[in-house]
Amino acid sequence: MTAGKLYRRIVVAVASQPSVERFTVHSAAMRGVVGRFVAGDSLAAALTVARFLHGRGMRVTLDNLGENTTSAAAATLAVDEAIAALEQLRQHGYEANVSVKLTQLGLDLGEHIVTENVQRLLARARSLDGFVRIDMEGSSYTGRTIEVFSDLRSAYENVGIVLQAYLYRTAADVEQLVAQQARIRLCKGAYKEAPHISFRRKRDTDRNYVRLMEYLLRKGNFPAFATHDAAIIDHACGFAKEHDIRPDQFEFQMLYGVRRDLQESLVSKGYGVRIYVPYGKEWYPYLTRRLAERPANALFIVRHALGEERTSEAARYT
Repeated sequence: MTAGKLYRRIVVAVASQPSVERFTVHSAAMRGVVGRFVAGDSLAAALTVARFLHGRGMRVTLDNLGENTTSAAAATLAVDEAIAALEQLRQHGYEANVSVKLTQLGLDLGEHIVTENVQRLLARARSLDGFVRIDMEGSSYTGRTIEVFSDLRSAYENVGIVLQAYLYRTAADVEQLVAQQARIRLCKGAYKEAPHISFRRKRDTDRNYVRLMEYLLRKGNFPAFATHDAAIIDHACGFAKEHDIRPDQFEFQMLYGVRRDLQESLVSKGYGVRIYVPYGKEWYPYLTRRLAERPANALFIVRHALGEERTSEAARYT
């Protein structure tokens, strides 16, 4: 087992303990930690962060966290919240852009429910000249997510999808969706997957990511590259220049609270940078995945616990 795999296994095991979750959720001492990666519990808090980021020359997509809703009523509320986010962004003079998960909008309850919900969301987004990105979830949902997206894409141009480079199937999915002129966000992938469907070694995922990134730069429809890997970002910039691909033909996407130095560096060089801003009450699973992905995120928590982090990220944004 590699050090990276061991680290992720330990983080997930610790975070899954009920006592750890209770402490993290209810401890005032942890609010600064949570605020580093999650905008807050409310849409108002997310809009405060959006204002700060726009002031720094960055684009924003808002995501009300949550997945696997178990009732049609909960799925309807999730759509209502996404619509409210679109409306508030536009009202404040920003681009109306949100990310959603299909299981949050009722995918587990049946395709007719999720399709009706996404259609309502896309129709309102279109009236606001807005955009909706459908996030990818675990591999058990990959095929169904692509099917729902493809059906909707024929009627709505203001919808995009996420694909994960660590899955073997993604190369074929990229080709299929590029043929549909789909707007694709390429990420590495954050869910634990079986070895027969996903790359196990980081270098293999990275190699596949770069190969798919080059293909999207050449043939994609305004592709988005979701990565904090400086080497991969440098490669993208160099490849684009070599092939006369303008910076306004693609964008980089990064997570709120992660590699702000890299975000600001790219903006200063004229590249488009969009920040994924999560908010809402269902933040604990999201935070766990972020910590498992990157040791530096866990180091932030240790520094905070030792009193070295004097001011939370959220406080800097007010």
